[in-house]
Amino acid sequence: MSQDTAPLLIELGTEELPPKALDELAAAFAAGVREGLASRGIEADLAGTRAYCSPRRLAVRVPAVAAHQPTRTSEVLGPYVNVALDADGAPTRALLGFAGKNGLAVDELARVTDAKGERFVARSEKPGEATATLLPAIVAEALKALPIPRPMRWGGHDYAFVRPVHWLVMLHGAEVIEGEVLGLAAGRMSRGHRFHHPQPVHIADADSWLDALRAARVLADPLERRERVRAEVARVAPAEGVPALSDELLDEIANLTEWPVAIACAFEREFLAVPQEALVTTMEANQKFVPVFDAAGRLAEHFIGVANIESKDPAEIRKGYERVIRPRFADAKFFFDEDLKEPLDAHQKQLAAVTYQQALGSVWDKTVRVAELARTIANRLRDAGIEVDAALATRAAGLAKCDLVTRMVGEFPELQGIMGRHYAQAHGEPAEVCMALDEFYAPRHGGDPIASGRIGQVLAVAERLDTLAGIFAVGLKPTGNKDPFALRRGALGLARTLLEAALPLDLPALLAEAVTQLPDSAFAPAPGRSGKNQPAAEAVDVAARKAALGEELYGFILDRLRSYYAEQGVAVDAFEAVRALAPADLADFDRRLRAVVAFAALPEAAALAAANKRIGNILRQAGTDPRQALDPALYGPGAEQELGIALQAAEAGTAPLLAAQDYVAFLKRLAALRDPVDRFFDEVMVMADDPAVRANRLALLARLRRLFLRVADIALLPAA
Repeated sequence: MSQDTAPLLIELGTEELPPKALDELAAAFAAGVREGLASRGIEADLAGTRAYCSPRRLAVRVPAVAAHQPTRTSEVLGPYVNVALDADGAPTRALLGFAGKNGLAVDELARVTDAKGERFVARSEKPGEATATLLPAIVAEALKALPIPRPMRWGGHDYAFVRPVHWLVMLHGAEVIEGEVLGLAAGRMSRGHRFHHPQPVHIADADSWLDALRAARVLADPLERRERVRAEVARVAPAEGVPALSDELLDEIANLTEWPVAIACAFEREFLAVPQEALVTTMEANQKFVPVFDAAGRLAEHFIGVANIESKDPAEIRKGYERVIRPRFADAKFFFDEDLKEPLDAHQKQLAAVTYQQALGSVWDKTVRVAELARTIANRLRDAGIEVDAALATRAAGLAKCDLVTRMVGEFPELQGIMGRHYAQAHGEPAEVCMALDEFYAPRHGGDPIASGRIGQVLAVAERLDTLAGIFAVGLKPTGNKDPFALRRGALGLARTLLEAALPLDLPALLAEAVTQLPDSAFAPAPGRSGKNQPAAEAVDVAARKAALGEELYGFILDRLRSYYAEQGVAVDAFEAVRALAPADLADFDRRLRAVVAFAALPEAAALAAANKRIGNILRQAGTDPRQALDPALYGPGAEQELGIALQAAEAGTAPLLAAQDYVAFLKRLAALRDPVDRFFDEVMVMADDPAVRANRLALLARLRRLFLRVADIALLPAA
């Protein structure tokens, strides 16, 4: 890097920025500045670029940036010599025009030689511009590219930003970079804490910026601010209490404060009669307070607020926080007490008045479908040797949506399921049913565990089956990056439950059950959703549509599994090798896939994959997949006979392994076929002149391929 480098600082001051978007905005701003410097060829320590932010500022610091662009050399290729010079060697009009266009005399042109011959070239050097000249445009471009869905306008300006802007600092070392962005003239005056240091803050140079703001009670480094929040919460935590400061809450508190100071608070113990999830939700989501638990994991009557000011009278802030939380808790207690006055199943009638989806009926209609699916799934699991009480599964399904119309969930929608569990427990429902009302939503988010109880697993599968079938049927399936009903997440949750709980269920059959239960109205063309050339009233073959929908849903679920396994490091070709067989049982799919992954690591795998590809091509070209009985008398001596004997032995040896679903041992046993297969292709002409011999050899290869296909399509693995 050149000698004339210095650190670069850009700080844009604003009104309070949205805390949940602040980190993303800061990172995007830094990326935009970094890209702007790189695209203009300005030498800089781009790897050391740091994004900074606080509620009232976005900033970027680059440790070293050159003061000028490097000199840029340009080269423009011109006409070839045979075109540029006439027979006497004089310049032609083509050469004169090329030279004039590039502002050069003919004798200033150079010559180069390429594959076609010698040609003229115009070379020129352009001094690099000053970084100070280019930076305002770089900053403006970076700000324009920020992910701001709804930019604001203020005053009479024709520009917009996420919030109104108030100051701009641009320093290259100690030098101010003159320029204007969003109507602000750049300078070296920043601003400190709104209350502790309301006067402007002089920034001497880019290196002293953080310290200058720290002295003005602003922690502009978000990492430092997060550490201070943690330390402050720990400082005021009660001796017997354990603060529950989640990463999400920590980020939000840090992005709401410039100088965080924790305040220990408390509330009345009578509120602890309310389910702690409701109290925690209102503390975290509504007030950004940190809940405190006792050593046994129960919510304590303490909480911690984090102020954006170092008060001379913390007791007053404490009173304010406690005064704010009290009515919220009182509301929660009222909702809970009122909801407890009637059993959970008393809300079922209300579900009939709530529309789930116009063509799919009410929430109660959906509940009935899910209950029937739950009963079916429970019975099939019992038939497979897994004890699940179908009556309890049906009961749980009938109650699963009832808490949606309770007062508590109406106020706190994120508590659905959780409150259903509490209400069911209060009215004496079986423990398995109570747990299932909460667990059937699992996994709620990526990385969450699946339901732990069997009833919860049954409900999780049944609920997602009906949702996927119904929403696909009415034509609202995901498109591109749009998935308003979170069907991709639902499909993955369904697949994960089947896989991780090892539920031996026929997924295509269950999808067919779910589709069959849908009302025919779900398949009728909806006004406004018909294609350009399809009248809205066009008749639909419902039976055919239902059959096709089951297959479409199965493929959609398997598509989600591809990413699921890719995150575990499973190669896509191994996944596709198993998918080609479309196993109905996803637990069986998983066992096959694990076996294919183990097989692919064997030294024989690549050669056998190549052999399977070759066999498939031969059978396709022959136009048949012969299933005739093999006649050993037609085997030729040597390699053909050896393969026939080896195949027969492999079939006998793998039969018990296949019955036991020991696919790893099965494929390892087939790996022993590599040598006889290789010798067969080296020494035997499959398409023999004798029709009987040719047919027998094709049958031998077809039988060999069918043996491999009992686990996966090995031909889809990488070949040697």
